[in-house]
This record gives sequence, structure tokens and C-alpha cells, in this order.
Amino acid sequence: MDQADLDAWHMRRVLELAKRGQGSVEPNPMVGCVIAKGAEIIGEGWHRAFGQPHAEIEALRLAGSRAAGATMYVSLEPCCHYGKTPPCTQAVIKAGIRRVVVAMKDPFPLVAGKGLSELNKAGIEVSVGLMEAEARSLNAPYIKLITQQRPWVIAKWAMTLDGKIATYSGDSRWISNELSRSRVHQLRGRVDAIVVGIETVRRDDPLLTARPPGPRTAVRIVLDSTGRLPLDSQLVRTACDVPVMVAVSRHAPAEARRQLEAHGCEVFESPGESYAERLMALLDELGRRRMTNVLFEGGSQVFGTLFDHQLVDEVHAFIAPKFVGGQTARTPVAGIGVERLAHAQILRNVTWEKIGDDFYVCGRIDSA
Repeated sequence: MDQADLDAWHMRRVLELAKRGQGSVEPNPMVGCVIAKGAEIIGEGWHRAFGQPHAEIEALRLAGSRAAGATMYVSLEPCCHYGKTPPCTQAVIKAGIRRVVVAMKDPFPLVAGKGLSELNKAGIEVSVGLMEAEARSLNAPYIKLITQQRPWVIAKWAMTLDGKIATYSGDSRWISNELSRSRVHQLRGRVDAIVVGIETVRRDDPLLTARPPGPRTAVRIVLDSTGRLPLDSQLVRTACDVPVMVAVSRHAPAEARRQLEAHGCEVFESPGESYAERLMALLDELGRRRMTNVLFEGGSQVFGTLFDHQLVDEVHAFIAPKFVGGQTARTPVAGIGVERLAHAQILRNVTWEKIGDDFYVCGRIDSA
């Protein structure tokens, strides 16, 4: 195996390790690290949780004194500043690492090439860009949060084979099977917020929690312009146990806001006159709160607005082999839509999986 193949082999392991932190490290990036001498791995690690040691430190601990003269492979540029933990660059230099292979630079302003420069100045050979596309894909939500100050938007729905999310009467329980719903709970358990429209709440009275719990507890957000969220809904009844935010407009009555707050809900007035403006203002606010992944679960008006304004980054669709028909039965995405097929948003990096009798389709929108 030549050096290029060896480097690629180690970096693939690095990316596998990095993904183990999903749901636990945000708003930090997922990072993996391998320390090797030739083909022999003498230390490896990943960033396990926000505030805990970074991947480089975990790997250096395992390598011990053998790190001197070794090569370090890492999926993201080592940090060079004090945050929740000390800078990794100093630990790398102190350990006597000879060469560092980095998949991608860190867009975080306090790093952004400074870590690589510090390593170079210490006489360490630095190589950047190996499997960069894979590393950027892995940390796309982190990159978006850092560069656009908005969270990664995930759209999830279940529909019948004829494209309906409910019957003409509004009945939607259950379209997908129990195994598919279990997969949804796993998804809920790794995001920062779960968002639904008020009509979905009034129709289905969802709880919107992960069962069993995952590494994160998502804030449950209701898009409710006029503050109509029923006080006897499951969301309001459990607001003191799991956070609930009600995103209202300036037209929401003061008494409705007061009642929701008295029952433990946070009421956020989203600025803007149009539904789309308020939705985008909410995403800006969630970005300010350092939320990395936000899951939207409907309904069709919410999805229509998101797709009309090209705000969706990732789609998870569960398709059941059922037919319900009906001209007035709702489809997943309403809104204005596109005039020509050439303007359709395209799902990329698509994966398919059969879950029982359901089909689970996942992918990202265009270049996301």
C-alpha cells in the first residue's frame, strides 16, 4: 500500500469515528482522529459530547509516548483557542507528532486556518484536503450554522403510495408502520428542535418527544400566528417537563400569550407580516440560540413555505404501500410550487431502505 492509499484508509476510519458523536456534540462539529505509524493505529478517538475532550486529545491519550514521530489524521482542523477545552494544537505539538493530515479547514472564525499555521510554524508537516467532500458532507449542519447563522432544516413526513399524508377527512393515524415510527423517534432524539404547524397540533395532538429518549432533548415549537394552541393539548400539559415554544405573530392576543406562558410555554413573537417572513425570522432566532439541526414535521403549509423559499436541506420520507385517494386529501408539500419541472428541487445523495412494508427515502436538496 503506497502512502496515498494508506492516508485514505486512515481517513476513512477517521470519518467513521467522527459520526459517532452525532447528536451529542452539537453545536460543535463531529470530529474523528487517528494516530498511526504506517498501517498501525496507535491511538484513535472522537469528540464524544459538547464540552468533553476533542478527538485529538482522546487519540493522544491512547497513543501516549508512542505519538512522537507519528502521523495524525483528523477530519477537521485542530483548534488553536481556548473554549470549553484547551487548544488541541498545543497538545499535538507537545506530543511530538511529525505529520498532520486534515480533511478540511474549520470555518469557525477563531480557527479558520490559524490552527494549521500554528502547526506549520512548529515544524509539523501539514496536509489539507484529503476526503474533504466527505468531511464537509458529514459536518454540513455545523458549516451552515457557522457560515449562515441558521440551523440545518430537516423535513420529515409519512405518506401513502399515492402521495397523501391524510385522508380527505383528516385521518392520518397511522400511515407508516411501527418500525418506521421508531426510526422517526431516533431522528427526534438527535435534533435541537421539532417544529410543526398549529393545524397539525389541533388535528393530531402530538407529543413530539423521542421515545426512548436520545442524546438530545428537542425544544418543541408550534407555528401558531394567533396563539390558538389548546391549553389541554399534550404539548402544553407537558411544557414544564420538555420545553415548548409557541411562535406567534404580533397579532396574537395578549391574553392568549399570557395563558400559554402561565402554563410553562415560551411565547416568541416572530417578526414579519407574511407567514414566510415569520418562518425565516424564527430560523434566524434558532441560529442565534446555536441550534444546529431542526426537524420540521408538518403540515403541508409549513412544508410548502419551506420548499417555496428553498429552506429545506434534508428530507426523510416514509412511504407506505397504501392508497387513500381523494382530490381534497392533503399532500406533503403545499405552497405555490414550481411552474416548470426544470425548476424542481432535486434530492441528492439519495438512500433507500425497506422498513417492514414501508420504504424510507432520505437525501439532501441540491448542493446541500
